Amino acid sequence: MQFNPKQNYIQTRKNIGYVPRLEASQKDYDRIGFMSGLEVHQQLLTKEKLFCHCPAGIYHKSDDYDAELIRHMRPTLSELGEYDGTALMEFRTRKEIIYRIKNENACTYEVDDTPPFPINREALEIALEISLLSKLNVVGEVHITRKQYLDGSIPTGFQRTAILGVEGELELPKKKVRLIQLSIEEDSCREISDIGHTRTYKTDRLGMPLIETVTYPDFVNPEEVMEGCDYIRFLNRSTGKVRTGMGAGRQDVNVSCRGGSRVEIKGVAHSKWIPELTHNEAFRQWALLHIKDQLLKSISEPKNWKIHSMELSELKDVNAEKIYAVNLPGFHGLLSHFTQPGKSFADEIGDRLSVIACLEQPFMMHSEMLEPVLGEEEWESIRISLDAAKEDAQIIFWANEEDVKTALETIEERCQMAFEGVPNETRKSFVDGTTIFERVLPGADRMYPDTDSAPIPLEDEYITRLAENLPVDVIENHKQLLDWGVSSETFTYIFSKNLFPIIEKTINTLKLDPKYIGMFFGLRLKFAEGQYKKGLEFNYNMVYALFAWLVKSDIDIKLAEKMLPELIQHPKMDFASILETIGFKKIDRESILSKIPILMNKFAEGKTEVNPIHQKNWVMGQLRNTALGNINLTELSKTI
Repeated sequence: MQFNPKQNYIQTRKNIGYVPRLEASQKDYDRIGFMSGLEVHQQLLTKEKLFCHCPAGIYHKSDDYDAELIRHMRPTLSELGEYDGTALMEFRTRKEIIYRIKNENACTYEVDDTPPFPINREALEIALEISLLSKLNVVGEVHITRKQYLDGSIPTGFQRTAILGVEGELELPKKKVRLIQLSIEEDSCREISDIGHTRTYKTDRLGMPLIETVTYPDFVNPEEVMEGCDYIRFLNRSTGKVRTGMGAGRQDVNVSCRGGSRVEIKGVAHSKWIPELTHNEAFRQWALLHIKDQLLKSISEPKNWKIHSMELSELKDVNAEKIYAVNLPGFHGLLSHFTQPGKSFADEIGDRLSVIACLEQPFMMHSEMLEPVLGEEEWESIRISLDAAKEDAQIIFWANEEDVKTALETIEERCQMAFEGVPNETRKSFVDGTTIFERVLPGADRMYPDTDSAPIPLEDEYITRLAENLPVDVIENHKQLLDWGVSSETFTYIFSKNLFPIIEKTINTLKLDPKYIGMFFGLRLKFAEGQYKKGLEFNYNMVYALFAWLVKSDIDIKLAEKMLPELIQHPKMDFASILETIGFKKIDRESILSKIPILMNKFAEGKTEVNPIHQKNWVMGQLRNTALGNINLTELSKTI
C-alpha cells in the first residue's frame, strides 16, 4: 500500500494523544507532565535611558533616521575560555547588521563608542520598589554584568543587566508562585526587517530601563501561566511607574513536558496568546519524544548516523544557484509526523534552514509533503540517484552557493538532535499559537562582569524607606473587589489599567455603591473605551471627576452612563456642556412620578387582561431616559 503523508500526519497526531486546548483537561496536562515558568519584561517610566542621558520613550517611524551604522558580530570567549552556543550559531548566519539612528534619542553610548554613564537612579529605585512588592530578598550590592547577544539586537554585542532581588513569592487567587529573581536591564533595539543575510534595527528603544521578573516553573496548565503573567503585569502597573501600551511589556515563556527540555517562547506580545502557545509547545515536545522513540527502534547506532547528499542538475520552477537532494536514513514516516497544528517534523528542519542558513522561502521540498509538488516518479528517480532504502526520507533544498555548506550541516544537526528528543532552543511565537525556531537557547557562558561599572551598595536604611511607601498588594485589591460584589470578569481590565486606586477613591470619598462603581469601571468604561477612544488620550481620573460633579450637582450618578461616551471623545469639554450635548433636562421628581398613572392606563388600553410585569417594564422603558439623572432608577422601579 502506497504511503499517504496526510493519513500519517493524522495518525501520528492521534498516536501522541494530542488534544485541542479547549478540549484539554488537567488530566491531559498531568499525562504529559506540563511544566512552565515565566520571564516577564516591563519598561520603566523614566525620563532618561538606563546608562546614558538620552530621552526614553521617544519612538519614530522606520523610514525616519539620521544615519545608518553597519556591524558584523563575532563571539568572544567567556571567563572559563568557552564560547556560548547561541553566539556560535549567530556567527554562522553571517548576518550584516544595520542600525538606523536618530539623533533625538541616541548617542555614542548606544553605538558602543562611549562607556556607560552611571546607572539611572530613578530606574533603579522603581525596580527596587517592585522587587520589594514581589517579596524578593533585595541584594546588598548591585553588580552590573554583561549578557552576550549576537543577534545584533544590541550594538555592543551584550546587554548590561543586574540582579536586584532573589527568591520571592507571588500570591495568586488560587496558588502561590515562587520567584527566582528580578533584574534591571537595558532594552534592545527594535527589529525592522530580517531578509537573507541582512538584519535591520532601529535604536530608539535601545537602552530604555527594563525589569525582568523570573518565576520558577510552578505552573501546571496553560491558564495558570496566563494568570501568573497577568498578575505580574498588574503588580508592576500598580506602582504607576511603568510604561504601558504596545511593546512596553513583553514576556518569554519557558515550557517543558515530562522527558522534554526547557524551551523558551520568546517575545510573547499579549498574555492572551499564552494558553495556546504553551499548550502546543508541550505537545510539540511530546511529539518529538515520540519521534525519538521511533528512531531508536529502527537505528541501532545513532552516533554513526549521517546524511547523504547530491547536487541536482536542474529542477523545474526553481531558480537558484545550487539545488541539492538529501537522503535521511531511517526517517521514513517522520517528516510528516505531527508536531504542532498544521506543522510536521519537516518544519523543524525548514525553520532552522531559514534562520541559520538564511534561506528565503520557498527553499525546500520533501518526500512526505502533505501537498506534494513533485510526482512519485520524480521522487523515485531521486531515491535511486541517492541509493536510498525504503525506510529513508528525502529533502530537496535550493540555495546560493555560499549557503549550501551551512544548509547541509544544519539538516544533519537537526536530524541528529531528533535522536536525543527535544533540543533546548528559543522559539518565536505567532498569534495562532504555533512557534518556529529562533535560536539556540543561551547558556551560562554568555554572562560575565561589566568592567565599566562599579558595584553599587544598597544601605539598609534606604531599602527600609522604600518598603514603607509601597502600594497595596494586588491580591488584597482582588479580595476587596470580590467583597464588594464586583464580577471577576472585570478584574483583568481593572488591574491592567491600574484603575483600583481610582475606584477606591470614588467609593470612599463620594460614598457611592461599591458594586455599581466597580462594575461601571470594569464593564461600561471598558466598552466605551473600545467603542469611542480610537487612539485618543484619556485620563481615567476624569471618571472620578465626573462622579464627583454629579454628586455635587445633585444629579443621579447613573447619568454617567450616558455622559461617558462624550467624555471619552471630548475629554476637554466641561460636564455642563456634555449635559447639553446629550439633551439632559433637570426635571423634578414629582413631575416624573405623576406620569406613571397615565402611562399605566395607556398600556392597558384595549386589553382585556394586563400582565403586570410587562406593564411595569413598558412604563419603566418610557420613563427611563427622562428619569436618568433626575431620580434613582431603583426607586422609580419600586414606585411603578
